[in-house]
Amino acid sequence: MDPASSPSTGIDRDHRSYQYYRTEVDRHWDPADVDLSADVEALLDAPEPALDGLRGALAKFGAGEQSVTADLAPLAVVLDTIEDQSFIATQLYEEAKHADFFDRYWRDVITPVERERGLELTSPTDEQWFDPDYDELFERQETFLDALLTDDSPRARARAYSVYHLVVEGIFARTGYHGLQTVYGDEIDGTPTLPGLVEGIRLIQGDEGRHVGFGVSKLRDLVHEEGVDPDLLSDTVGELAMLVQGSLADSMDQDAEDPSADVDVDLVGYAMEKHAERMEEITATDV
Repeated sequence: MDPASSPSTGIDRDHRSYQYYRTEVDRHWDPADVDLSADVEALLDAPEPALDGLRGALAKFGAGEQSVTADLAPLAVVLDTIEDQSFIATQLYEEAKHADFFDRYWRDVITPVERERGLELTSPTDEQWFDPDYDELFERQETFLDALLTDDSPRARARAYSVYHLVVEGIFARTGYHGLQTVYGDEIDGTPTLPGLVEGIRLIQGDEGRHVGFGVSKLRDLVHEEGVDPDLLSDTVGELAMLVQGSLADSMDQDAEDPSADVDVDLVGYAMEKHAERMEEITATDV
């Protein structure tokens, strides 16, 4: 039978959202498969301030992945095409995997290291790891996404995509992960090399690149097809930028006794460069 004469299945396989969905299917990975054994050995001899900084960052990113897994639900409710729903189903699944990875890292790396070093056992949910800027950022995320359940307007969707895909994933998570990879990769002398963490973050970033791409695509449609003012996006990001900067600075702040304190990770410059690229893509008229 000629494929052109076959009846439609109702799914547009050329739709960008469907392509993002298919990429997840093709590039599936399992958090349980990441080898963490070398990380345990490396952290047994790491300076305690370095261990403290790592634990704080892991707690924030793990809690953040759990929050986005829960907060994304209103967007899944309002999206009405099978292509978008297929993608959101995979994003929810991927966010759950990311939370699973950080939970496993704490259980299989941090806790054994604490026990072996005779330190007090900690939990990634301890209040000591979280700062007011972090708490406020994720409260805003929940507020903007929950608003979709009562106001599914183009402006409300634009603010939801902006806080979620541009700020929390596009700036906070991806910038923080870039910093962790820089500090704990094997190219920096004097810091513990954590190949399991770096590999897990590499896999997570592959997923989140698709998530951000989906959000950028939707924001572009809202700007060019629904008449949403690009200034709304910029204003929303601007509202939250200081919270992101404050929380990331707290996460990457190193004690003077920590050899990684001298590592220059230009998180702000990296974040602003990536954000400018996304805004250019959203507003461009020739894409």
